[in-house]
Order: sequence, then C-alpha cells, then structure tokens
Amino acid sequence: MKRRNFIKNSVVASASLMLPSFIKAMNHPFGATTSLSSTNGKRLVVIQLSGGNDGLNTIIPYRNDIYYRSRPTIGIQRKQALRLTDDLGFNPVLAPLKNLFEDGLMSIINSVGYPNPSRSHFRSMDIWQSGSGSNQYWQSGWLGRYLDNNCNDCTAHHSLEIDDSLSLALKGNDNNGFAMNNPNLLKKSVQGKFLTSIANDHDHDENVAYLYKTLTDTQSSAQYLFEKSKTFKSNIQYPNHGFGKKLKLISELITADSDTQIYYVSLGGFDTHAFQNNKQNKLLKTYADAVAAFVKDLKSNQLLDDTLIMTFSEFGRRVQQNGSNGTDHGTANNVFMMGGNLKKPGFYNEAPNLLNLDNGDLKYEVDFRQIYATVLEKWLGTNHRGILGDEFKLLGMV
Repeated sequence: MKRRNFIKNSVVASASLMLPSFIKAMNHPFGATTSLSSTNGKRLVVIQLSGGNDGLNTIIPYRNDIYYRSRPTIGIQRKQALRLTDDLGFNPVLAPLKNLFEDGLMSIINSVGYPNPSRSHFRSMDIWQSGSGSNQYWQSGWLGRYLDNNCNDCTAHHSLEIDDSLSLALKGNDNNGFAMNNPNLLKKSVQGKFLTSIANDHDHDENVAYLYKTLTDTQSSAQYLFEKSKTFKSNIQYPNHGFGKKLKLISELITADSDTQIYYVSLGGFDTHAFQNNKQNKLLKTYADAVAAFVKDLKSNQLLDDTLIMTFSEFGRRVQQNGSNGTDHGTANNVFMMGGNLKKPGFYNEAPNLLNLDNGDLKYEVDFRQIYATVLEKWLGTNHRGILGDEFKLLGMV
C-alpha cells in the first residue's frame, strides 16, 4: 500500500471509531441527498411502547367477570374505568385521550398479533420492526424497505427517529432513516474541525468514499434539522419529560414543513412482571399526557388530517396475573391509530375473547402486517407486497 493511501485509510479507521452513534447507524453506502419522488403529503408517526405493554389494563373489559377473576388484585376496578362503550373503557390515567376517542380522532384495534408468537422481547420486537413472520429472520425493517422501494435519492432525514441510535424498523437494504435526539447537539457533534476536515476533503478514493458520503449527508441533515427546529416554536403546553419533549420536537418539525415524512419514537419500561399497576399507570400517563398535547398541537395548526399516529408494543401480557402482582409475557395486544382522517374511529373490532385462550394467552385476530399493509397502501401510497413479502388483507381504518 502506498504511504498516502496508508495514512488516509488509517485516518478513516480512526475517524470511524470517533463517529457518533447516529452516524454509525447510517450504514447504507452512498445514502441520499434529495427527498422521495412522491410523498402525497402524508406523514406517519410511529410510537413504540417497549417492554410489552399490558393491553388488558390499558383497555379495560370492565363488565367481564373473567378479567376480574384472573386479576383479583391488579384489575382496574369497574368504577375506575373511563367508559367508552358498554363493555370497554380506558385505564383512568388515559383520561387525556378520552376526548380524542369521542371526537373520532382515535381507532383502537384489538387482538393484534401474529402466528406462532414469540415471548422474547428481542425476537418479538425484531418481528414487529422488520415485518417478518415468526419463522423469518430479516435484517431490514418495514419502513426501511419502504425507503428502498420508493426512494429516488432521498435524504437521510426523510425518516427520522428521535433517539441516539436507529431502530431496525428504519433500516433498509439500501437506504436508512436518520437518528437524532437533539438538533442542537447534533449540529455541534458533526461540525467539529476534525470531522469537517474529512467531509471537506474531496481528494478521496474508494476506501474513504463511504465515510465521506456519510459525513456529508449527516452534516447536511444536521444543518437542515437544526434550521427547521428553529423555524417554529409551539405554544402548546407539553409535559416536561423526555417523551413529551420528543413529541414536541416532532410537532415543531412538522409545523415547520420539514420534508421528513416518517417519525419514530419510543417509550420504554413496560415489562411489568412485578407491582405492575403503579409502574404501568405512570408510563401510560406519560404517554397520554404527551400524545394529547401532540394531537392538540397538530390540530391547532391544521396538520392532523395529513398525519397518522400509530402506537404499538411488541406483545401484550398473559391474562392471569402472577404471584408478584404483575403479569408475564403474553401475545396479542391492542394498537392505537390516531389522526384526522380515520375511516373507522372508535373500536375497530370486538374486545378480546377471554373465554377462548391459547394456553392462557389471548388469540390474535388481526395480523399486525395487515396494519402495516394498510398504512403502506392507503396512507403512504405504495404497494405493500414488495415491502412485506406477501399479500395481506387491508383494513378499513384509513
């Protein structure tokens, strides 16, 4: 190897070790510089409740005796449930969402899952994020493959995760989304003299082309997102916690007319094996307070009709409470859809059947890939088969 190439490759190797995690997450070679050729003006916001949220203590079957026999100490009492129908109600900490439900801005899909479910957090989350079957192991995510199939030199920030690292859901085979927690810190991180000198070094060969392209794309997206984050400041009162701040940032980017189409954000801690009620209720309140402010913000700026918000968790919990006043890993769960253009607001389907269980677990009735297929076809305007690898029956929710 020539001395010049040796020095250059050594610099690249050293630089790679110093790259922030959000840059390392952009592992597609020669990512992009312009946006999707067609976005149809629709935005998708995905909220992930990590750890396996207990759906039965989220949407309460308050007239079901089996529910109370199965959960003698952790069941949400009938008088506490916020009644939505004659049979189902919200956990009381979800009170901020009740008006959204009553105003037709929310659709709840019950008994969502997939065949031969996994009770492993990591495996089930991989399945949900990749859009695979339980017997398939895919290295790309369903939204990442959406970028692969629809991007024509799209920007790295066209799909944006508000976090320090990128989830599998936004990783494609050729194109990835972009991970960022704070636009100010992001801008400072990529504008240091060392990284800038590499990005501005146009005298490079194929050994440094990947790093050069990644750095220039990252710096371009960092500058763009920083400027957009300063364009509009919301006057809606958001809760002062991390999740609330993330949704506020997303709302401000949307209102500032950012060309980001897909946003992804997570709220963790839902693995409630012991002393579930206090822990889950605190998390659900965190979720509800922030989402209510987010929807109010979008609606006040006339942006809710073109925004679809989807909330999921990797699995639900078992019907029977355990000996530690908690619940163990289960299967099917509920999925929340929110927006101003829902075709079937309210409850999309019937409550889970507690008389017909699979070894103590809820049986799924709606394959989660049907939801993805519907979002892809009816909201994002693309063919779902090439992304999900099979044909799935569409739902009438959007």
